[in-house]
Amino acid sequence: MATRAVLQTFERYQKERVAFVTTVAEMAKNPQNIEALQQAGSMALLRPLLLDNVPSIQQSAALALGRLANYSDDLAEAVVQNEILPQLVYSLSEQNRFYKQAAAFCLRAVAKHSPELAQAVIDSGSLDSLVTCLEEFDPGVKEAAAWTLGYIAGHNAELAQQVVDAGAVPLLVLCVQEPELSLKRISASALSDIAKHTPELAQAVVDAGAVAYLAPLVISQDAKLKRQVCCSLSQIAKHSVDLAEVVVGAEIFPKILTCLKFPDEFVKKHAATVVREIVKHTPELAQLVVGNGGVASLVDYVAESSGNNRLPGIMALGYIAAFSETLALSVIAEKALPPLVQAINEETEDHLKSATAWTLGQIGRHTPDHAKAVSDTGVLTTLVSLEGDGASSEDLKTKCRRALKSIIGKLTHLPALDALVHRPLPEGVMKMVLEQAGKVLANDPSGRAQFVHSGGLAAVQQMAEAPGSKLKEAVEIINSCYPEEIVKYYSPSYSQQLLEKLETMAASQTAY
Repeated sequence: MATRAVLQTFERYQKERVAFVTTVAEMAKNPQNIEALQQAGSMALLRPLLLDNVPSIQQSAALALGRLANYSDDLAEAVVQNEILPQLVYSLSEQNRFYKQAAAFCLRAVAKHSPELAQAVIDSGSLDSLVTCLEEFDPGVKEAAAWTLGYIAGHNAELAQQVVDAGAVPLLVLCVQEPELSLKRISASALSDIAKHTPELAQAVVDAGAVAYLAPLVISQDAKLKRQVCCSLSQIAKHSVDLAEVVVGAEIFPKILTCLKFPDEFVKKHAATVVREIVKHTPELAQLVVGNGGVASLVDYVAESSGNNRLPGIMALGYIAAFSETLALSVIAEKALPPLVQAINEETEDHLKSATAWTLGQIGRHTPDHAKAVSDTGVLTTLVSLEGDGASSEDLKTKCRRALKSIIGKLTHLPALDALVHRPLPEGVMKMVLEQAGKVLANDPSGRAQFVHSGGLAAVQQMAEAPGSKLKEAVEIINSCYPEEIVKYYSPSYSQQLLEKLETMAASQTAY
């Protein structure tokens, strides 16, 4: 009888512990309860339960602590200060798969907030245990460990290097080959978080054979997996020509271009980013993309997307066009200019306008034909107004100024220059226009009469006589292309001079 009473007491104690830890874990799901749980001292009460002799209690305690730590960096800091991490790490290598998942979740919840907290997770000795978890049979344990390692590595190069040194990369590559979609996604994401920091870390990912297993997954129909795979490939390709060539060598073209038509917006954006990170390196890589029909796909993508999603497509077109007049001509031929003009007119963010202005400059800077193609869209006036707009950022003003300089410097189509002469341009831009007009008129006899009939010559004379004008030198170059009588006739003071002559003549006749 006495034995039964004792056992009942212990059973009741166990039930109460289970009820307490399960309820706290459930309450911690709701952000509104977090502050009350913290004030009630939940962390100090949960800590000893991590070493409870009942596995389900240990698991629920780790889950509850993870949810608390996930809420804010202050609570994550409290987990560190309460010396909870070493207990989690110890149990990672000892307990069942459910506890391992909960413990890895708690470590991830702490590590995600800052590099300092991620370093605290490493200092607790977690890396070896987490890497060992990547070799577990259970995919859920692998997934939880890969996720935590990705969060640690994502902060900075130093933390990522520690993850690499712990031997995580080959095991993450093996996880990418597993059949479970969620494990593939998280492993690809972790590899991306490692590769993004430096060429050396990206090389470590490549040396483990990651690209050969990531590249075929580009054609997966799972949107989340496609996102992570494209993101990983772009983080590897961005660092150097050699790494970009490794990605291209895995035969991602033209498969990656089909992702630009995929329904998921993030898949399209990451695929465009892969293309951008490849084409920026060399003319040969840019030509490879052009040869695979990449420009047409990018043009459609820029036309169909908006906001920040447009950015990688806009920049990719700029990088392609920058290398040579042939590549720039292929961009023009694929009708890239209308969507670019639409982007610079429609987008509200200055950094998007800056990127578009830069791309237009790269397209128009090669030859007079390129410059005329850009000018014919009417975008030069938009560039001028953005350059002169007080609300524009300094970067946007600089990009517009440079684009105008490179396009106008190649523009030999006189009607386009003439149209600009009649607009109220900032003095610096007008000087560029007049200097270019002077060069064109010097070599274009038939264009001189056209410039007079359009009112261009008269407009130029007024600029020269404006008070404090710095355009006189540029105007004189244009005037030197015409007989002195025509220049005098169109100068603003000419009619006044004629009236003065008439008055002088009348006065002399009266005196006579």
